[in-house]
Amino acid sequence: MAEHTYKFDVKMTCGGCSSAITRVLEKAKGNGVDDFTVTLDTQEVIVKGTMPYDDVLAKIKKTGKEVRSGQVLE
Repeated sequence: MAEHTYKFDVKMTCGGCSSAITRVLEKAKGNGVDDFTVTLDTQEVIVKGTMPYDDVLAKIKKTGKEVRSGQVLE
């Protein structure tokens, strides 16, 4: 399966917000998520892996955070 890179614009207002997303993505590591970066300052989440876009989006939304936009980078 091909590896993809996804970029999400997620509304995060504090360290707790970014920690919630980090926890969810950390659990998905080895299960379709190879690597990820959560940046509170820019409110960006970059995810690399073989997991389908919609599945990654659902995991992030499960935290209750607003995903303003998302795109496939590669």
